[in-house]
Amino acid sequence: MPDQPDRDIGGNLVTLTGRRRAPTSGGNTKGRKEGFGSVRVLPSGRVQARYTGPDGLTHHAPTTFQTKGDARAWLALHHAEIISGKWKPRTADASVTFGRYAATWIADRPLKPRTRYHYQQLLDRLLPRFGAIRPAQITPDMVRAWHADMGDTAPTLRAHCYGLLRSILATAVHDELISANPCHIRGAGNSKRVHKVTTLTLGELAALVDAMPQRYQPMTLLAAWCGLRFGELTELRRKDVDLTNGVIRVRRAVTRVAGEFVVGTPKSDAGVRDVAVPPHLAPMLREHLSKNITGGRDGLLFPAAGDPTKHLAPASLYRVFYPARRAAGRPDLRWHDLRHTGAVLAASTGASLAELMARLGHSTPQAALRYQHASKGRDQEIAALLSKLVEAKQ
Repeated sequence: MPDQPDRDIGGNLVTLTGRRRAPTSGGNTKGRKEGFGSVRVLPSGRVQARYTGPDGLTHHAPTTFQTKGDARAWLALHHAEIISGKWKPRTADASVTFGRYAATWIADRPLKPRTRYHYQQLLDRLLPRFGAIRPAQITPDMVRAWHADMGDTAPTLRAHCYGLLRSILATAVHDELISANPCHIRGAGNSKRVHKVTTLTLGELAALVDAMPQRYQPMTLLAAWCGLRFGELTELRRKDVDLTNGVIRVRRAVTRVAGEFVVGTPKSDAGVRDVAVPPHLAPMLREHLSKNITGGRDGLLFPAAGDPTKHLAPASLYRVFYPARRAAGRPDLRWHDLRHTGAVLAASTGASLAELMARLGHSTPQAALRYQHASKGRDQEIAALLSKLVEAKQ
């Protein structure tokens, strides 16, 4: 009687005698599993391994690997255990410390360089208290004590640290390292805005622009009227400006990580966008392009003062921005408040929330709503319009 085909745990064709059947000639094996289990490369570059066990469940490696070879070696060990009958279902490594688990958690995520650096800084605040102990040893009392010890002098930092701790431990629950997340402090992941944003009036904006050095005036106007982020502005190049159609194409942004400039995509997928330039800015922008840009199509619009090939550092901008804001009578103003001003100006035209999200590059309505502020004098205008409703009926 001929051998009847069957499949092993890894999905390979075998015969009832246990021999693996060779694939048929001429078949296309592209995209198929290579042997037992499967491996995949994560966006971080690390390699994840998993297999289906005799219990019918998917089992993941407790950590990721540097190479596919290392991942397949791990799979081979477990395949051998299954064949020899020594296999037993394993849970996640309950002996791993929070510090080690958190480091792997960050390494495995497809984060932008700036975000990865920020997370690592937050983790450095968590490790002195939690780094050497196992996630299962972290209790709600310990979390509350740590949260109280951080104090309220830096509420945003504390909220970010708590949010990271909660997210890491939520993954630990999923990995069955712990049965429940010990982070239960209501509202601890949120922080109130410390800086109360007061957007610029048109008069204040004009005064600010006049007080800025000429080479920075177009940058200031684009920040306010187009709502561009600082990193988007400082990575703008000549090829990104389409004066024929009156559009700026935002495709990249630059961030500074540990003292180094890193060029990447904008903050979110929605940040990749075309922003229409108000027509009254076109002459100014055309003049700036004709006089101040070197390097051809790849020339930076707003480079460092001493080197047109290098990006403008925030500290260099602040040296001229701080005196200008004082001259405009707005010593409280932050550069990012110009983006808030742009949101208010756009909203005052009657733009819908979806239109504002598209213009500002926001991926969620919640993010866009954070940029909505009442403009000065608007409440009086609303009151006057309400009276007109009554007058219309008389």
